[in-house]
Amino acid sequence: MKTDYFPGNRIDLLTSGAEYFPALLAAIDAAAYEVHLETYIFEDDITGRQVAGALVRAAQRGLAVRVLVDGFGAHDFMPTLGAELIAAGVEVLIYGPDISPYTFRRHRLRRLHRKLAAIDARIAFVGGINIIDDMNVGNKPTQIPPRHDYAVRIEGPLLAPIHASLRHLWKLVGWTTFRRRYRAPNFHVDAMAVCGDVTAAFVIRDNLRHRRDVEEVYLQAIAGAENEVVLASAYFLPGRRFRQALMAAARRGIKVVILLQGRVEYSLLHYATQSLYGALLGAGVRIFEYHRSFLHAKVAVIDSRWATVGSSNIDPFSLLLSREANVVVRHHGFAHELRASLQVAMDQGAQEVRSEDWQKKPLVARSASWLAFTLVRLMIGLSGYAQKDAVLYRGRSADRR
Repeated sequence: MKTDYFPGNRIDLLTSGAEYFPALLAAIDAAAYEVHLETYIFEDDITGRQVAGALVRAAQRGLAVRVLVDGFGAHDFMPTLGAELIAAGVEVLIYGPDISPYTFRRHRLRRLHRKLAAIDARIAFVGGINIIDDMNVGNKPTQIPPRHDYAVRIEGPLLAPIHASLRHLWKLVGWTTFRRRYRAPNFHVDAMAVCGDVTAAFVIRDNLRHRRDVEEVYLQAIAGAENEVVLASAYFLPGRRFRQALMAAARRGIKVVILLQGRVEYSLLHYATQSLYGALLGAGVRIFEYHRSFLHAKVAVIDSRWATVGSSNIDPFSLLLSREANVVVRHHGFAHELRASLQVAMDQGAQEVRSEDWQKKPLVARSASWLAFTLVRLMIGLSGYAQKDAVLYRGRSADRR
């Protein structure tokens, strides 16, 4: 797989909603031509209404404003904020709206999981942060908000592929829903001005030509690691190739560190993930569980020179089914900043899972984890995705060797 890297960008790391939403709102309010937003969740809360208000103001200024949300993640969007946006002149489309609770088919799991925004093809945002108030953790007094997550603010030549991807998916969803009208932008996006020294690529996952792109950039970077691999993933259930790549790196002396969700959000996935701990710890991989609040990050840093921030978890739903988008950065300064942020998260909000402690867990608890893994694998198989993908989620016994 060839990855196209674009030099000359400025890329700013944004940690959680406290940094992301002010930057997004400022960019929308400064827009002159077009605002294009994609999100998995668009919640009707304080943050959602702030973003909706900025979109309405942009539409009232005569801008082309487009919002694409997922039909499952944002299932309550249309009766509330969606209707208000449409009334104000915002164009709204729903990705995969025909969600029935009584069916279990592959298309139900193929979600729009991307979190993207482009303003005038001048500024873009890519990351894992949904349009939701991340300070609201519900009635959970033991949690200290916010959710821990990341996004990036981008200026420069990388805007061209990001804008093209947003425009392509909008046209595709519009065509499939018989809403084919598309207002072409009245500005050029093919040759964005150089405005920084960061080299980066925009990598997507879809179900056509880019089915394995996100996974492949990870695997290539892990294979080339010389000193350290640090990975944070809210949901972590990698296939066999990914697990073996991490264990092989640890065995050749690379420091491999994984920061995972320590709180139980989705029980089946949580315990299925723990079924992998024995093999990973046995190979020398260090595992930290984040307990301070909910971890929602999907990032990695390798050798403090390569980094990625995006929407893709390291699980079968992201790597094999959903539409995802990541930015891959080759820049020491950016990678160092993200690595330092992850270290703070581990120091202040996580606990290390040690091999000796894991081995002392009762057999019934470890058996429950293995059962959860089997059930998740069965669900993936029932969803009907390709056999050549399914095989990557087999072979746990081989991992234990």
